[in-house]
Amino acid sequence: MKFPVDYKPEFESMKALLLEMAEERCVDSLLKRIVQRFATRPHVALARIWLRKPGDICSRCRMKEECSDRTACMHLVASAGNPLEKDADWSRLDGDFSRFPIGVRKVGEIAASGKPEEVLDLNRNGEWLSRRDWVRQEEIRSFVGQPLLHRGDVLGVVSVFMRIKPLEEGTFWMRMIADHAAISIANARAFGEIDRLKKQLEMENTYLREAFERAGAYGDILGRSPALKNVIDQIELVAPTDANVLIFGEPGAGKELVAREIHQRSHREHRAFVKVNCATIPRDLYEDELFGHVKGAFSGAAEDRAGRFQLADGGTLLLDEVGEIPLELQPKILRVLHDKQYHRVGEETPRKVDVRIIAASSRNLKADVESGRYRQDLYYHLNVFPIEVVPLRQRPEDIGLLASHFLKMTTKNMNVPSMRLSQANVLELQHYDWPGNVKELQNVIERAVITARNGRLEFDLPTKAEVAAPRSRKKGLPHGEAVLDAEIRELERENILLALDQAGGKIYGPGGAADILGLKPTTLASRIKKLMIKKPPS
Repeated sequence: MKFPVDYKPEFESMKALLLEMAEERCVDSLLKRIVQRFATRPHVALARIWLRKPGDICSRCRMKEECSDRTACMHLVASAGNPLEKDADWSRLDGDFSRFPIGVRKVGEIAASGKPEEVLDLNRNGEWLSRRDWVRQEEIRSFVGQPLLHRGDVLGVVSVFMRIKPLEEGTFWMRMIADHAAISIANARAFGEIDRLKKQLEMENTYLREAFERAGAYGDILGRSPALKNVIDQIELVAPTDANVLIFGEPGAGKELVAREIHQRSHREHRAFVKVNCATIPRDLYEDELFGHVKGAFSGAAEDRAGRFQLADGGTLLLDEVGEIPLELQPKILRVLHDKQYHRVGEETPRKVDVRIIAASSRNLKADVESGRYRQDLYYHLNVFPIEVVPLRQRPEDIGLLASHFLKMTTKNMNVPSMRLSQANVLELQHYDWPGNVKELQNVIERAVITARNGRLEFDLPTKAEVAAPRSRKKGLPHGEAVLDAEIRELERENILLALDQAGGKIYGPGGAADILGLKPTTLASRIKKLMIKKPPS
């Protein structure tokens, strides 16, 4: 393509481009608009824009041998041109020159120095080109590259290959376009960050509303026992730090409440407190639940989904029953704790995350580590500051305060006249072992309010003989005599029903009926079906 000697490029389209750039809010659309506008001018062969971003394909980059610092490089983000070669596509972003190391070739040199480059005759001064035959075939004569500068930082590089010699007026307009592009990119990124934070806040508010509706069981920590005071002292020590905390104790003892207190007394108190129960997540959904996915990552992924780590960014994430995480998935959790990065399902680029981890477990994780069921390195990453929540039976001083709190809360929620605990009521509650801990106490109080007559509370508590009956029967048959098979089945049926009642209808997991009976959950489920047992309501 030959241009007359007196050919002069028009610059009206550059003026229009400046107005269009000021209205653009999306970075991708902005950059595409710039190169496409350049490419509408006949003398422009190819226009491209690179932005400085973290290195992402370092291991397979064709210029990896020339790259001395793989933390960042120039990413090709927009491309348009007028090829002479038929069917050539110059809008692609995944070719051989999709990445340039900082300081390498013209694009990398402009990014490193922040200074423009201009080559008037590529036939004489094109030794830096990788494909000089391409320059000849496309009849390209010159190259102009301008840095995208914003407040002293190089955001990227815009470059143009032309089939004429650059004019002074053209260089002026290209510099002006580059300056406005840098400002527009910075503004578009700012709008994008505002939009991201807005969505993050909406997600946090939604999650907090749901969590508030589901929670509210315990209110503030209540109690005056030495054991509880020790827990409060530990909360005061660790809350102001960002140290990982491992809370251990029996189910229902109040581990989540301790975790919330740590969050509320930390510098993250104004950000989200997100809880995930690791015992309830199906094995094949762990990554999706914790890390989220991108649209199209798998069948049914119709849109992007934020995981719990993203929801908790800047705040606190409680990994409840962390001992239930399958062994093969534990390295992924460890990687997030160590590198502060994670990948959404179906996404190659890692995401940075600033999350404080609080883990809780009713299992003996140290024993699980010794048996090989739990990774030792993950255990030590979580167990920076351990806190033990003592079971309710070991702090009877707190039972009266907790019972009074639950009684007041229950009568208010049920819209019934207020009631008071008598001293006899408190003594009765203190003489029970509370295998279900604080949660069981709350349930007992609620049942007592429902069944109360004339404001008189009566508690439906199993006696010690009833609790111990199944264990005593294991020691031998009555009177040393053989019994009918039907009697044995009835004893087994009663034993399973009692275990289900103690576990609140729960079969699986710590504190479940299978755990109480020392059976595999699948075995217990099979026996329940065989004996036609209906689980009591939980």
